This record gives sequence, C-alpha cells and structure tokens, in this order.
Amino acid sequence: MEKRSLIIEAKITIEKQTGNKVNKVMVIDSHQHFWNYKPSKHNWIDDSMSLIRKDFMPPDLKKVYDKNKIDGCITIQADQTLEETNFLLDLSKKNTFIKGIVGWVDLRASNIDNTLEHYSNYKKIKGFRHIVQDEEDHNFLLRPEFLRGISYLEKYDYVYDILIFPHQLETTLEFVKKFPNHKFIIDHIAKPYIKDGLYDKWARLMSEISKCENVFCKMSGMITEADYNLWTPEQITPYMDLILTSFGSKRILFGSDWPVCLVAGSYKKVKELVTNFISKLSENEKTNIMGENAINLYNIKS
Repeated sequence: MEKRSLIIEAKITIEKQTGNKVNKVMVIDSHQHFWNYKPSKHNWIDDSMSLIRKDFMPPDLKKVYDKNKIDGCITIQADQTLEETNFLLDLSKKNTFIKGIVGWVDLRASNIDNTLEHYSNYKKIKGFRHIVQDEEDHNFLLRPEFLRGISYLEKYDYVYDILIFPHQLETTLEFVKKFPNHKFIIDHIAKPYIKDGLYDKWARLMSEISKCENVFCKMSGMITEADYNLWTPEQITPYMDLILTSFGSKRILFGSDWPVCLVAGSYKKVKELVTNFISKLSENEKTNIMGENAINLYNIKS
C-alpha cells in the first residue's frame, strides 16, 4: 500500500508541475481558408463549386471544429493581394484558434525584403504562398526574380507553401534543390489527377522530391481531385500510401482545405479519410501527422 501511495503521489506531483492540458498535443488543421465571397474576386469558384459561393468566416469554422475536435488551424491565403494577408491578420487577432497564417506577398518585387521585415512584426504570420498552379509559365518557380524573393524567406524563418499541379513537379524538384536549408511544404499532395486515375509520373516525382528532407507534404485537398460525388477512400488510398512511404510520419501534415472540401464531402469525411488511413500507425506517428508536425513546422507557440 505504501508503494502504491508513493506512485500516486508522484503522479499527482508530475501533473501539478506539467498539467495534463499542457502535455496534450493540439490537433491542428494545417490548411483552410476564409473569405467574404465576391464573384469578381473569387472567379475560380466555378458552377461545379456553387455550394461555396458564399462567405466563410471564423464563427462558421469554429462550430465545425468543436464538432470534430480540432484545436486550431493554419489559415491560407486565397487571394493574391496584401489586403488578403492583412484580412487574415485581422481575423487572427480576434480568433485565438487561428494559430498561424500563410499569406501572400509579391516575392518578385524589388522591395520584398522591406515587405517581409514589416510582416515579421506579426508573429501569427508563419509563411507565404503564391498560386503557382495558375501560372501559364511552367518554369515560374525558376524565374530569377522569384528565386530572389524566396532567398529572403529563410532570413525571417518563413515557410513557403508550394501550390502546384502535377505537370509542375519537375520544375518543383529543381526549385527545392536550390534551397536545401529552407522549409517547404507541398499543398494537397501536389493535386494528383485522382479522378482520371493518373498515378505513375506523379508518384515518381513526389518520391524524388521527398528525398529533400527540408520538404514536407500536406495530406489535404484530395477529395476535390477525385470525382466530387463518386470518390471512395479506396480510390485515394494509393496516393496516401505513396506520401506516407515517401515522406514518413514526421513530414506529413493533416489539412482539410475547408471550405473548398465541402463541394465533395463534409469536414467529418475529410478528417476520417486521414484518421482511418493512419489508424494502424503508432500513437506518436498519428500525433505527428495530426498536430505535432504543424506545430513544429509553423512554429506555433500556443
């Protein structure tokens, strides 16, 4: 009995010193968006996505998170303006569950260093993104002015989110090799053409990119690359298998792509697609993917 009492007292002491809530790793959605819908501004939302032609703001997402046991998020730019970055900053000041922001700045601008220095005063800014998938120039990532802008990000410890289509993967491989010490993350597993069943070339290039240990990958945005109405977890599993095998559990982040995901399924289905897939992994591996990696990569403090 005396030994049992000592164990209980030791446990109580540890809990008092550390606190159970402090030790619990947050579940972080590493990829979601907010917007006040305007047809001219959000013209990428076509008729097939008419369901999301409306405003999506923090109170809407907070309800979703409460139902799905999500503790916080990284909110990602959906418009390529400084106004968008400032809009997300303002939302983050009013909503503590927004743990970080990936905004937009013109990385090609001659005054990019000054712009980055300005945003370094705002700790919620964790990185930046350009919508490279929409650039007609397949070599956009390798243009000298863009590379110059990227070179300044490391100075401020900013992450760069890579948003591309599969046909841009070869350029992306060359791009990330130029910055071996910088932190990159590929959004939406590089948007493979799941609906068309195209796999081999995407898989080969993603495997090559994964050899660059400074590159991470978001397990997000997958159901919208499949058939919105007919997708199944079995159809997407080979793509998730490749990502897990290539990047490993320490370089994969869960993301929802809310509200874009809603055109193909509920938030619950998006989360379950990933959690069911990783269910056989160890607790540490699951914790990494569902929160720990996002906390470390984006330097989330609380």
